[in-house]
Amino acid sequence: MKKILVANRGEIALRVMKTARRMGISTVAVYSEADRNSPHTRYADEAICLGPAPSSQSYLRGDLIIEEALRLGVDGIHPGYGFLSENAGFARAVEAAGITFIGPSPESIEVMGSKLAAKEAAKKFDVPMVPGIEQAITDVNMAIEIGRRVGYPILIKASAGGGGKGMRIVEREEDTREQMERAISEAVSAFGDGSVFIEKYVNGPRHIEIQVMGDQDGNIVYLFERECSIQRRHQKVVEEAPSAILTPELRKAMGEAAVRVAQSCDYKGAGTVEFLIDSDRNFYFLEMNTRLQVEHPVTEMITGLDLVEWQIRVARGEQLGFSQADLKINGHALELRVYAEDPLNNFLPSVGKLERYRIPSGEGIRVDGGFEEGMDVPVYYDPMLAKLVVHGANRTEAIRKMKDAIKQYEVKGVATTLPFGLFVMDHEAFLSADFDTHFVNQYYTPAKLIEMDRENAEVAAVLALRQYLKNKRRLKVPQTAG
Repeated sequence: MKKILVANRGEIALRVMKTARRMGISTVAVYSEADRNSPHTRYADEAICLGPAPSSQSYLRGDLIIEEALRLGVDGIHPGYGFLSENAGFARAVEAAGITFIGPSPESIEVMGSKLAAKEAAKKFDVPMVPGIEQAITDVNMAIEIGRRVGYPILIKASAGGGGKGMRIVEREEDTREQMERAISEAVSAFGDGSVFIEKYVNGPRHIEIQVMGDQDGNIVYLFERECSIQRRHQKVVEEAPSAILTPELRKAMGEAAVRVAQSCDYKGAGTVEFLIDSDRNFYFLEMNTRLQVEHPVTEMITGLDLVEWQIRVARGEQLGFSQADLKINGHALELRVYAEDPLNNFLPSVGKLERYRIPSGEGIRVDGGFEEGMDVPVYYDPMLAKLVVHGANRTEAIRKMKDAIKQYEVKGVATTLPFGLFVMDHEAFLSADFDTHFVNQYYTPAKLIEMDRENAEVAAVLALRQYLKNKRRLKVPQTAG
């Protein structure tokens, strides 16, 4: 494999290209008119404009991407995450064109792309499931009957979707009809498919996922877990590895269950099996993501493996160079997604020009980004500026490094999730690891963030005054007799 096209943009495109360059592989970037001057287009050896800014006219043009790949003699296409990364039709078309798709097979993507099909496949391999139904429905009366059977609260979730779209928690039977109608409408709008499935809602849930890696000879290992419970609007903001609550026994049980899920669809490459854990530490299969995850760097930091490198190696037919017994957890890693969002305004996107943009640096600090000072944050795409990742010898050290890194970060022109990250790192529930996916709803309000900023400003002012007085004493010139 001598040339790879990265069918994505921004930080993940850069991330893939850096590994490819280190492996001696040349790269092709694709970009929309809005991304013409983005760093990923300059970093690549070649760059192709796909069309106007809207994704439907650029990054989702799988036919055009394949056409350009053939013209440029590309050997492999890496989809990154989002856009076409979990599109089985695109993966199949890439292979039909004689190009290697750097990801799982189209069949694996199809099976795991439907939550119901995924549950059916995993169930055959003895993977724990949340009580619920095993087929997609759109009938409201059937939903009410299922709710009575499994017991409220229940969770309505779009069969074809993710990212919290088409998802509703229903506490009481009398609310089922309204919430079903809303979920179906949202699912149709987002995915073109209004079918949903219903399951028992897990109280006090923690969202923990297992990274798996498989090769083309059927060898599959798990690369331990990531805790992803700090979320807003059902989307992750803070992730860490390993989880502070997993015992070695539970880690092994979840890891082996994740491997069985991967085996159920003959999985190849990097994938993630997501679980919910209840307050009694029972775990249940949620879904499988058939791609690289945004939060993959925390796994890389605790394992020492480059997941993109192994995606490429597996895609070109190499066996995994390690077994489960070879894998060990080294230290602790944290990731904060630095979104151009306003935590004081319900995390709504904050677009504008990055008037100042300076990233932190230092031992154990990694920033995967796709923006530079002076760039505009476009309205067309996900508003993530970068992923701020730190590694420490233990969780306490990692939290300290994250706080230091956040304070080093300088952004002017847009609001970001950096202050929220500091709020999380300072909160007792996070420090004690006693939290679940309701952290934001339970503990966070804009007023608390404002109060934290005020207190920090007061402390900074006191420290600055103390340092000034200290320096003044030190620099005072002694009077001499005249």
